[in-house]
Amino acid sequence: MIASHRGSAISLALLLGLLLLSPPLAAAPKSAPDAAVTAKYIDASVTLDAAIRTDAPLAENLLAEGKRWMEKNRAEAAKEFKASPELFRDGRAWAFERNYSQTSKVGGRYVSIVRTDYVYTGGAHPNTDIDTILWDTEAKKQISVRPFFKETSDNGPTLKALRAAALAAVKAEKKERGIDDAGSIDWYKGIEPTLLKVGAVSLAPSTVADKSAGLDFHYPPYAVGPYAEGPYTVFVPWETFKAYLSPQGLAIFAGNQPPGTKPERQ
Repeated sequence: MIASHRGSAISLALLLGLLLLSPPLAAAPKSAPDAAVTAKYIDASVTLDAAIRTDAPLAENLLAEGKRWMEKNRAEAAKEFKASPELFRDGRAWAFERNYSQTSKVGGRYVSIVRTDYVYTGGAHPNTDIDTILWDTEAKKQISVRPFFKETSDNGPTLKALRAAALAAVKAEKKERGIDDAGSIDWYKGIEPTLLKVGAVSLAPSTVADKSAGLDFHYPPYAVGPYAEGPYTVFVPWETFKAYLSPQGLAIFAGNQPPGTKPERQ
């Protein structure tokens, strides 16, 4: 994904990760980026997964978004390169990698996308950010989950219930990992009962065709724990928030989480 300057820390981290994989998996070809920018001061790329590429309007929308993201970072890197060239000595360059992955399609209409950004501009380690996108194939645009609920007011009953359920799932995952969550730092204060701060949500796959079994909440490193814990993706079954669903929401949720779909620990 990163075209050059393999001495950068992000490239080293990716290389070490590949070396730890089993030989068949490590040998699997990696998808070429759909767009890239390479210069003395930046290596940037945007990649869409195969499922996204089959939907031309969706692919066009996401690629345009990704290109704007790359251009913004290219301009900032160029400015810093001019102001502080010493930060780019020995072939060091800022590295940006954005990946779009389709995780579900519900009702033959709603496509959930997870967008993962890897950024390295110097420091001890790369940074990771995770966000989600909901695409309406009929309207051919990105939409919100608001229509699936009766109300989504900040600090309202729906968002309070979703926050409580998501954090309970995170704490259960930490317990399963053997992580002691006690300490002086409140890692959950940044998770608020508002649609923009409760966590990035996607429609979870279901055992019932064309339905969603609930919501997956995606948290990048530092969101609900220290960097060493990595990201969290936790599942909240639809029955947990059934009372808050609108008729439109009730129409798309049913079933259970399919076996084997629990996200792998990273």
